Amino acid sequence: MAEQIKSGQEILDEFFSQIGNIEGVDQDVAQTVLRLYQEGKLTNTNLSNDLSTIREKEEHET
Repeated sequence: MAEQIKSGQEILDEFFSQIGNIEGVDQDVAQTVLRLYQEGKLTNTNLSNDLSTIREKEEHET
């Protein structure tokens, strides 16, 4: 019974593809993080900018 060891890339891919299924994670945030990861643009600056946009959108909806 040899178990295949996953690469770091495989672990990250699996985590980000399932991030929306984590209890308590906002779906807009999960989709944003996944999109940035898939585009290779998941940086502190890009994430902060997109989260600010989400916050502004939610403030205007209430």
